[in-house]
Amino acid sequence: MLVDLLSIDSLSDAQVAQILDRAQLLFEGNRSASKTVATLGGRILFNLFYENSTRTAMSFATAAHRLGASALSLSVEHSSVKKGETLEDTAKTLNAMRPDAVVIRHRENGAPARVAEVMDAPVINAGDGTNEHPTQALLDAAAIVRRFGRIEGLKVAICGDIRHSRVARSNARLLPRLGAHVRLAGPPGLMPDDIPRLSIDEAIDGAEVVMMLRVQRERLEEDLGDAPGEYLARYGLTADRFATAASDAVVMHPGPMNRGVEIESGIADDPQRSLITLQVEMGVAVRMACLEMLIRESL
Repeated sequence: MLVDLLSIDSLSDAQVAQILDRAQLLFEGNRSASKTVATLGGRILFNLFYENSTRTAMSFATAAHRLGASALSLSVEHSSVKKGETLEDTAKTLNAMRPDAVVIRHRENGAPARVAEVMDAPVINAGDGTNEHPTQALLDAAAIVRRFGRIEGLKVAICGDIRHSRVARSNARLLPRLGAHVRLAGPPGLMPDDIPRLSIDEAIDGAEVVMMLRVQRERLEEDLGDAPGEYLARYGLTADRFATAASDAVVMHPGPMNRGVEIESGIADDPQRSLITLQVEMGVAVRMACLEMLIRESL
């Protein structure tokens, strides 16, 4: 039984397979005329975002709506948090309102787990600091399956600011479980100490999937000091680098993109090889599948 979705490790292999299979069906349904399946009619979802978000916040809200649930968002900027209320006290207050699920994004590692200790309803981690972002990894996996029909045996290069990327951490946990060969690469100062050094060019060479990551300058202790165009030339996805990937390779990015920094616009917008908008679309279906599983199992 799945109680909370705080990490990829929260999920068994069977649960991962169930979410990915269900997401493919919901993806098709979302492209139909009706879109709404209403399997969670009358349920209430709380969206609690302590960090800015476009894709994840709107994705969860859309997912809830298409399942027939109501998504209510707490405006942290106008909440009692600004008066000094602790995260635990906020969670206790929200718990007293008896929601059916809570989605939380927070700047501190482990914050969703702290909320889960208080909440009676299931809690979904929508990104905590530099720790994890499990539903992003699930939607990335679902998008890869949509394109290739499989993950087993694919070479996946994840490149960029690995040190600060919760997306990289969750994908590095999930994709190998599904049979992918994952390569992590980035600037030396943006790589965790425990990961073997691999150049961007080595990671991309022959890869079927190239996932680029945003440079999270807001989390850097010291600025990179790179001149305009320098990061792209040394570490970004240029046409020349992408040409060394597999002939059928695709590019992915969790967003938001820094065009001309970690990726060239021509590659990001390539209608045949870019899966970036597919990732966004698949995100709604995956989050629908996660909400269905969590809320139904909590009843």
